[in-house]
Amino acid sequence: MLAAVVFVPSAPLLVPELAGPAAPDTEPVRRAALDAVAAANELGIDRWVAVGTADDAGPGPVCEPGRGTFARFGVDVEVAIDPAVATDPVVGTGAAVAGSVSRMSLSALIAGWIAGRMSLGPLRVCSVGSTTPPAECAATGAALAAGLDASSERVAVLVVGDGSTALTDKAPGGGRRESAVTLTDTIVAALGSADTTILAALDPQTCDAEGVGGRVAWQVAAGLVGDRPARAVLDFADAPFGVGYVVSTWIVDDGEHDR
Repeated sequence: MLAAVVFVPSAPLLVPELAGPAAPDTEPVRRAALDAVAAANELGIDRWVAVGTADDAGPGPVCEPGRGTFARFGVDVEVAIDPAVATDPVVGTGAAVAGSVSRMSLSALIAGWIAGRMSLGPLRVCSVGSTTPPAECAATGAALAAGLDASSERVAVLVVGDGSTALTDKAPGGGRRESAVTLTDTIVAALGSADTTILAALDPQTCDAEGVGGRVAWQVAAGLVGDRPARAVLDFADAPFGVGYVVSTWIVDDGEHDR
């Protein structure tokens, strides 16, 4: 059963070895992400699953390799995951996997690093291609939910994704754009209030234009949670490097656990 959903950024600079001299600047978001995962884990979680946008540009589920490294980001920090398997009753999407990648996607690397850092145990990954349409994201999330509901284990889902790349004057997406700021405010409000309707309605073309990398992962999460009652805790929302980083936790109400 689904117990919690934790949203974290898909940011290599979460990893201290990659941050280098910028490590102090990244400490607030790193600490928020790790603290959110730790707090969710205290809800009696039996298993963690990760959802992320694959580097692959195609639509649909993507198989990630079991091992990966941050070497292409500057430091050879290795991580390991359990690749998603379409027939897995806890992770399975109920459909054939659309493709596979030869190197681990950034979102899966981040998820694997967090799982290792926090000793979460074997981490299964549901990785979805970056051009997956909203309706297919919703269907993938709903199928994932059905797999979780078929298990008696309490499962937490780690959702990895970034906001816009155009939030400050020196942002990597070409500087600050008010349209990007407005979209980011909408996304932060949705992640901070467990509003699945707003996330499901995000427009792919608008998100692409504003450099929003987390759209697919967030829409899978919206389909996963659906209309279940959930309480949101917004732990972090800022753009320290011009990119929208959000850390938020949705606790799916079961009448037994509080945070």
